[in-house]
Parts: sequence; C-alpha cells; structure tokens
Amino acid sequence: MPLKSQKPVSALLVIIAFATVYIVWGSTYFFIRMAEQGGMPPFLLGAIRFTTAGLLMMGWCVVKGEKIFVRQNIIHAAVSGILLLFVANGIVIWSEQTLPSAMVAIMVSSAPIWFVLIDKSHWGVNLSSRPTIIGLVIGFGGVILLFSEQIGDIFSGIATQSKLPWMFLLVFGTIAWSSGSLYSKYKLTSGSVPVNTAWQMIAAGLVFIPGSLLHHEYNNLNLANMSVNSWGAIAYLIVFGSLAGFSAYVWLLQVRPATQVSTYAYVNPVIAVILGVFFAGEHISFIQISGLFTILGSVLLINLAKYRKKKQTGKLVNVM
Repeated sequence: MPLKSQKPVSALLVIIAFATVYIVWGSTYFFIRMAEQGGMPPFLLGAIRFTTAGLLMMGWCVVKGEKIFVRQNIIHAAVSGILLLFVANGIVIWSEQTLPSAMVAIMVSSAPIWFVLIDKSHWGVNLSSRPTIIGLVIGFGGVILLFSEQIGDIFSGIATQSKLPWMFLLVFGTIAWSSGSLYSKYKLTSGSVPVNTAWQMIAAGLVFIPGSLLHHEYNNLNLANMSVNSWGAIAYLIVFGSLAGFSAYVWLLQVRPATQVSTYAYVNPVIAVILGVFFAGEHISFIQISGLFTILGSVLLINLAKYRKKKQTGKLVNVM
C-alpha cells in the first residue's frame, strides 16, 4: 500500500505547516517554563493542555460531521499519543522544573538521530550510506558533549545537584518521541488526521491525570493564586503548541518523509535558546552551544544524504 507521503499536496500548506512546527514548537519550551514558574504543577499542566486541546479539536470534527468512534483508529491514536505527548512531552514538562528550558531544547534536538536508528524498515538504505553513518557518529559526539560538564562536575566533587538523571530521562524522551512519530506514520488508519490528532491529545491528557494524583499535585494547589503569566502561557500552549503545532506535525508525517519532518530540530532549539537567554535570564555554556551545533550538523548531514538519494531516484517532490 503506498504511503500517504507520496500523494500530491498543496505546497503552500506544507510550507505553513513547517513554519508552524519550526517556530511555534521552538517557543513552547519557554512557555512551559513560564507556566510552571507561575504555579502550575507539571502533570496537571499536561492534563489541562492536552485534554482541552483534544476536546476542542474533537468538537470541531463533530461539527464537520467526521466519523469519530472507530475502535482501531482510537487504539492506534492512543498508542502514538501516549508515546508522543505523555512520555516524550511529559518528560520535557517534568524536567523543566530542574533544567533551563534552553538546555531541555538542546537535549531534545537529538531526536532525528533516533528516527534513523529506530526506522527498521529503512535500515538497508540508512545504514548503508556513509554520510548517514558519519552523521550518526557526530550526533552522538554532540550528545556526549552535552553530558561532559555534568560528568566533570561529579568527578571534581563540585556538583551540588546532578542534572544527569534529568538529562538521561530526556534522551529516553527523544527515543519515545521518535518511536511514536514512526508509529503514527506507518500505522495508517481510515480516520482523518484531525480526528486521530484529537484522540492522541485526549488519550495523553487523560493519562496525565493519574500522574498528577500520584505526585499529590492537588494537595497545595490554589488556582486563584496562579499568575496571569502562567494562565497566558497555558493558553498559548493549548492554542498554538497543541492545536496548531501538533496538528501540523501529525499532518506533515502523513504527507512528507519522516526525516524531512524531523528537520524541525534545526530551528526549535535555536528559538528556545534565544527566548530562554534573553527573556528568562538562562545561562547556556560554550560546551552546551558546541553540543547543539554538533548535533544540528549531524542531523543536517543525515538528511542531506537522504534527500540526495531520493532526488536521484525521483521520489522526492520539491515543495520548499
């Protein structure tokens, strides 16, 4: 069965979707941090953000007369939604209590490396390409650079609170994100993209609720005392981060190659670093910046090799 990515689509829509994923998602790290600093607990933030966005999108689908309740579609959407939004994005939300938003974005920038390693159906092509192999090695070198400062602090005895557990957790989150993205791409269903996206967000939002209860987030919660900035950040995450950004991402996975969609990793961390440094007063070290550019260089090398190969075989449609 041919992949949906081979069907002709509007070049303008593709460009708008890429711009949304590139720019909006880069800013979500900053707004997650703002929401949490204003008093919103992390798991409750995930529950409110994704349940609200999912219900709003589902309501729109009902108005349009979409077919909502298809068991197989709901199961597939729930699996990918939990991997993408509860596991991967949940780790991002949780880790931003400890790590600067810019650093979190830099760690997450390694996701395209895992796209190549997890995409078993394309191992024969990906792992036979010398530029791809070199890109993978360089990418892991960048990840090691990111860990080097924390490991050095531990051995020197100056570390007060190690960030290593959170950093390892973020690596696991990037693997979950890549896995969920590939599952969403290859497990094609008969449902429309908006319906599947709505179920993904609803499923993830509901799973966040028991996590919030287990962490006793409701015990000392006073929503009336939350800052205006926090509520504004939550609204931004719902409307732009989830309804616009996540919908654009899921749609792109259906109409473009997964490695091309993963190029959001070029822009997201740069936007996150700019916002974190200039508006949140975060400090990013030279080694962390070096790790970021090393990873981005590896991702560029991996994708350039794949683009050239597809252009040679006439399989890549130029839309950008």
